[in-house]
Amino acid sequence: MTTANVTAAERRAADDSELVAEVKALLASGNRVAAGERFAELIDRHQRRATRIAYYYLRDPAEVDEAVQDAFVKAFTHLPSFREQLFFELWLTRILMNGCFDRLKARSRRLRWMVPADETETDQQDWISRQPATGLSPEAALLEAERRTELLAAVDRLPERQRAVVVLSQFEGHATRDVAAMLELSESTVRVHLFRAIRTLRRRLAGAAWLTPPRTPGDGEAKV
Repeated sequence: MTTANVTAAERRAADDSELVAEVKALLASGNRVAAGERFAELIDRHQRRATRIAYYYLRDPAEVDEAVQDAFVKAFTHLPSFREQLFFELWLTRILMNGCFDRLKARSRRLRWMVPADETETDQQDWISRQPATGLSPEAALLEAERRTELLAAVDRLPERQRAVVVLSQFEGHATRDVAAMLELSESTVRVHLFRAIRTLRRRLAGAAWLTPPRTPGDGEAKV
């Protein structure tokens, strides 16, 4: 990440912190209507990214929308207890991912009693349409979509924490320290999860060249 990018990220975090402080002050004064209006600005800033993260897990657009809405409601409700030393973006992501994990567990329980439907072609096209344009030819775009589908299917099969680390660090580009804060893990544990996840993905995807596991001396055990 370049210095310019770091500065932009820090500026966004500072703007979030100022807005969070305003919302908390309004809540403390009992003015929930004004607090909700100011909090709506935070929703506007983070909704697109939150939706993208939730989609990595849930794939069902309706359930994604519900998960994101629930995360913002919980964030607003618990904002008075928010610790300013943790960036709002990281805190919101933690709330969102915990909600996604809960939904996946509930879905798993439901599927024990019913036959799950396979992801339809419409679902796949919806996912593809959400991705940024690449300028590729139709043939190359189709190949890229197939690779993406294969990758996501492989990521789905990872253990919960490994999948979370891959989504946040590899798909969303968060630094190890930020991933650790979101998942409430140590940085060393995050690195071990990432190493093992990428090693598994390389094996399942027949050694895809773009997957290079980070160096973790001795691949040591970490407390999880």
